[in-house]
Amino acid sequence: MLRDRSSSADPAVLALQALAHVAGDEDMGPRFLALTGMDADALRATADRPETLTALLDYLMANEHDLLATAEAIGVTPETLAVAARKLGSNW
Repeated sequence: MLRDRSSSADPAVLALQALAHVAGDEDMGPRFLALTGMDADALRATADRPETLTALLDYLMANEHDLLATAEAIGVTPETLAVAARKLGSNW
């Protein structure tokens, strides 16, 4: 059973953890860049911006396989990432 060790963490921190996982994944990373139109340099330059983090979480919410893999990789439940997406989206 997955332990949700980050359920009370800052949504931006969760999104950054998810971004690190996605960026390092040989399938998800290029797909996320292609969908956003960014290259790796642009992603690095904007990784701390709410709109980039929201885009990343939106990307995960649209793809259950990637959402589940990312949640497992960073040790949270998919629902925790969904809550983070909602919170980040409402903050900007």
